[in-house]
Amino acid sequence: QVQLVESGGGLVQTGGSLRLSCAASGRTFRPYSMGWFRQAPGKERDFVAAISWSGGNIYYADSVKGRFTISRDNAKNTMYLQMNSLKPEDTAVYYCAAAQVPAFIATMKTNEYDYWGQGTQVTVSS
Repeated sequence: QVQLVESGGGLVQTGGSLRLSCAASGRTFRPYSMGWFRQAPGKERDFVAAISWSGGNIYYADSVKGRFTISRDNAKNTMYLQMNSLKPEDTAVYYCAAAQVPAFIATMKTNEYDYWGQGTQVTVSS
């Protein structure tokens, strides 16, 4: 089992920045792809970014490319999402997730993730 806890959400104005963190505990010695997803009210949960265990493979949704940066520190069992140039359409609950896949793989598929955090609210005001 892996437990994931997100932090760093909040209220920010358009153009502002936030840094989300996802702390993992439990069976963290296994390689995991990790990802960020988000869900706005009344909408499905969407992929945002993913990173392989090794950090060598990274994917972003087109809507966040050039503005968001995903990273991880395996020594600290923590993943990050640096969000810059935030827009009102980025408003959502952000979830981190972990997938038990080979170390070089990063996955964008929601159904391939085995563990999820409880989410952190990000609100961007116009």
